[in-house]
Amino acid sequence: MSTPCESKPAKLVIGCFTKDMDILGEVAARLFESFGSPDVISRWLPFEHTDYYTSEMGSPLFRRLMAFRELIHQDALPDIKLFTNDLEGQFSTHGKRLVNIDPGYLLAERFVLVTGKNYTHRIYLREGIYADLTLIYQKGRFRPLDWTYPDYAGDAIIDFLMSVRARYMRQLKERVG
Repeated sequence: MSTPCESKPAKLVIGCFTKDMDILGEVAARLFESFGSPDVISRWLPFEHTDYYTSEMGSPLFRRLMAFRELIHQDALPDIKLFTNDLEGQFSTHGKRLVNIDPGYLLAERFVLVTGKNYTHRIYLREGIYADLTLIYQKGRFRPLDWTYPDYAGDAIIDFLMSVRARYMRQLKERVG
């Protein structure tokens, strides 16, 4: 029999992509206001995608990832996604988003994104929000899965998440000792 135990705190990671890099300063300020100081911020990364977002957002698109200093409870993710959905709505014009905000969390063994879109591998959390197991940590590195978005499977994002994981592991050690 398994015995339920409290989940470990997680490292909040939020990715944003946009055509207008200037808008991200204001979006980031709102995220920092809500979730605290950033711990690590990626450089601008080209957004590798299909044409899925082009009609709504234009192109080219650029991505930036932020990891936050304060650790979160894993079950906070649906509330965070609902907040970021609202924030996306505030940065919309004529029903089209100017920025896409993708929250998730990192643990020692995995990286999880949340979405409002159901699919075979996604697990329903609550209020229309699903967890998407995006990467798993094996043999010293995050590894993509068959359904991992192409940009999250790329070296640039995996390298960024490896640096976030190193900070996260130090945070966990500091909490214990």
